[in-house]
Amino acid sequence: MIRSFDGAKPEIAESAYVDESAVVVGEVTIETDASVWPGTVLRGDNGRIVVREGANVQDNATIHEGSEIGPYATVGHNAIVHGATVGERAMVGMGAVVLDRSTIGRESLVGANSLVTEGTEVPASVLVAGTPAEVIKEVEDSPWSGAGDHYVGLAKRYEETSEVVERGAVEPDE
Repeated sequence: MIRSFDGAKPEIAESAYVDESAVVVGEVTIETDASVWPGTVLRGDNGRIVVREGANVQDNATIHEGSEIGPYATVGHNAIVHGATVGERAMVGMGAVVLDRSTIGRESLVGANSLVTEGTEVPASVLVAGTPAEVIKEVEDSPWSGAGDHYVGLAKRYEETSEVVERGAVEPDE
């Protein structure tokens, strides 16, 4: 569902993929080749949300209140980004939470189920994990930095091949 709020309408590039079960409300910009997957909520009712070129926000993630997802960055399943910035080709792991005024550096990784507390500055090219998240190690040439490229291709396949189907009677195997 894509809808306006208080006069602000989402701006979505023609080449962006937004699943029909995603909710995109208010002051939200989704740039070229970005993707927003099933069950995701982007609620721009109290600050602009920007999903940059090639970024992907995966199933059931929530983005709110003045957040920016950098070019080709990945926000994993069930993650929350609240009033924070995720850098270019960075990844927020599944179930992780990134809170207000935090910044995730370019090509950094936030481990699954980790908590990045308010105002945390995660440097470039590191893995952070835990509650609260701490730097675990430096990362170089992480395969995860290419996840954005993968999702650009996958979104194109969804646009070309997926369709809503009607439920019908299932015939038992004989």
